[in-house]
Amino acid sequence: MMKLTVLYDNETLREDLKANWGFSCLIEANNSVILFDAGFKGSILLYNMEKLNVNPKSIEKIVISHLHLDHVGGLPEILRLKPNVKIYLPSSSRFNLEGFEVFKVRELTKISENVFSTGEISGIEQSVILETGKGFVLVTGCSHPGLEKILNSVSKLGKIYGVIGGFHNFSKLDVLEGIEVVCPCHCTANKRVIMKTYPKSYVKCGVGRIFEIP
Repeated sequence: MMKLTVLYDNETLREDLKANWGFSCLIEANNSVILFDAGFKGSILLYNMEKLNVNPKSIEKIVISHLHLDHVGGLPEILRLKPNVKIYLPSSSRFNLEGFEVFKVRELTKISENVFSTGEISGIEQSVILETGKGFVLVTGCSHPGLEKILNSVSKLGKIYGVIGGFHNFSKLDVLEGIEVVCPCHCTANKRVIMKTYPKSYVKCGVGRIFEIP
């Protein structure tokens, strides 16, 4: 069983959680705890973590999709609480994390059992691939390379069951055909169009959204 919890997003699904521009998602897979992106403000990220019963000290690995502040701004607060983590950055990143265990990711890379990085795509961004019993689940930051390009790289591995995260200015909706879970978050420009086009697979994103996938 894999569990994904949205910790940071432009919208919230609960009144006791805080929305803010940015994205962060906790991935719990095969006894590994992985933080994907860290939102914009560390104080908001830590607030939402507390409300969602997520202990920052439980995080073992951190994957940063790209270095825009709405995805990396909260990282210093997490590292202050849990400095002994492995950090995975896109290979072209220029980010001073001296003293931390940092891995620069260029190609498809195993992060943990059944959890992989796509590798850096278009010289800017990596996404995370989860191998589940239902197929592959793609978790994106902003999809700056183009969601269709990221999906195409993952589809070579096998069936895509779900895609969750920021889709940016994505408009080639036909590439979502056949994907059973579509959860556009954060910077996605065409959420309403996606919802109307794929009403059965569309899932509203927001802080507090939890997916449990066998």
